[in-house]
Amino acid sequence: MSARGLDLVVAGGRVVTATEVLDDAAVGIRGGRIVAVAPVDDLPPAARTIDASGKIVFPGAIDCHVHLGPEYDDWRGGPLAAAHAGLTTLLGFVMADEGAREPLPKAVHRLREETAAQSVLDFGFHFILGNQPWILEGIPEAIGLGVTSFKLFMTYKKRKTRMCSDEMIAGAMELIAAHGGLCQLHCENGDVISWLEDRALAAGRVHPRDFPATCPDWTEEEAINRAILIGRMTGCPVYVVHLSTRLGLERIKQAQATGQRVWTETCPQYLLLTEDEMERWGPLAKIGPPLRPAGGPDREALWAGLAQGPIAAVASDHSPRAKALKEPGWKNIFHDAQGNVIPFGSPGLETLIPLVYSEGVVKRGLPLTWMARVLAENPARMFGLHPRKGALRAGADADLLIWDPSGEGAIHVADHRGMAGWTLYEDFTTHGRPWMTLLRGEVLLEGGTLHQHPGFGRYLHRGRPLAPMAIAAL
Repeated sequence: MSARGLDLVVAGGRVVTATEVLDDAAVGIRGGRIVAVAPVDDLPPAARTIDASGKIVFPGAIDCHVHLGPEYDDWRGGPLAAAHAGLTTLLGFVMADEGAREPLPKAVHRLREETAAQSVLDFGFHFILGNQPWILEGIPEAIGLGVTSFKLFMTYKKRKTRMCSDEMIAGAMELIAAHGGLCQLHCENGDVISWLEDRALAAGRVHPRDFPATCPDWTEEEAINRAILIGRMTGCPVYVVHLSTRLGLERIKQAQATGQRVWTETCPQYLLLTEDEMERWGPLAKIGPPLRPAGGPDREALWAGLAQGPIAAVASDHSPRAKALKEPGWKNIFHDAQGNVIPFGSPGLETLIPLVYSEGVVKRGLPLTWMARVLAENPARMFGLHPRKGALRAGADADLLIWDPSGEGAIHVADHRGMAGWTLYEDFTTHGRPWMTLLRGEVLLEGGTLHQHPGFGRYLHRGRPLAPMAIAAL
């Protein structure tokens, strides 16, 4: 190969960026980076050409909201399952050892080393901050080490140090803003939810069907409103995780209309499932925020928010727990006989891409460019990875999701690799499959076979957040 040649060309497919679909373009790759997106005849010769005829070539997909660790799929098994499902990058929630008062910078170094030895996918971290003001001291240095997003909970009052006071949130936002980071918030009014739970317990309303009523939609809206106002006061970008309600979306849209940096994601469970799942799945469907009423306005409002742009990303909120911990919730959805909280969460890594494509593109007719935005471009922009990740452009990492749109299938947990042993999407119809993925120019997945091994993934040192596409630059 000449000095000007390419390592790899992906040709023949429909190349999809966040703004256009190119039917006559190929992707040229050298040294793990994209060199050009151009007609194949305009590219230099390549050592290998991949014929993607009949396929759709997307930017590599990013799941920007996953929980991995000892309680869930770990950083070895989770990325392996995600890679088989077509993902190339994971941004996961982690915590410092707050019991040992571990500073954030020390935790960054520890977790980076541990995870790099395990993950087959490229990865970055969001730090969860408990209600302990001493931990804020490490934010500036953690941002310097490439962790630029921090999550605080406005609920879960019964879980020690988890729910953060408004004072803690304001202090965190002030530091995060001063050093160029992003504040993520789980927005529900924890005091009201705790009171409603106590009332339900006192009245014996403890069946899974009784759970959603203890977390009404307005508790999400109220907490979003507080987060927005604190963000405005401190000048901090605000990111609302797992948006579930129309009321919350309307408040976010109001803030965006004033030019405030307020961004959000939603998840397949809020787009496709309802609180009726509590009858079928019981505690397996206990998620925070809860699934919303079947006859309510929320699902259609969220789909509209995604189509129009106020909701910038779709993420899984992958949070599986062992069935043995969940199943006592059939008797009491709030806690087991020993008083332990019935855990929240469900698996989602392996169903994210097929559901976004099948339910969004095929069923609802949303454009391919929309899928490139919500699964790649916008997560990369908001979490400081743009233009290295999430884009098909010269200079970006050669991360590609090559999708075969032909064929129809169904979701079955028997085909999954995660630890959960169940999926709330059992028997959902799907269209297409991941035909091949590339990570930094190397074939990761091909024909269902994984070509790389744990340890192939790299830590992503992230920069300042950028406004997502479909929202005016702020």
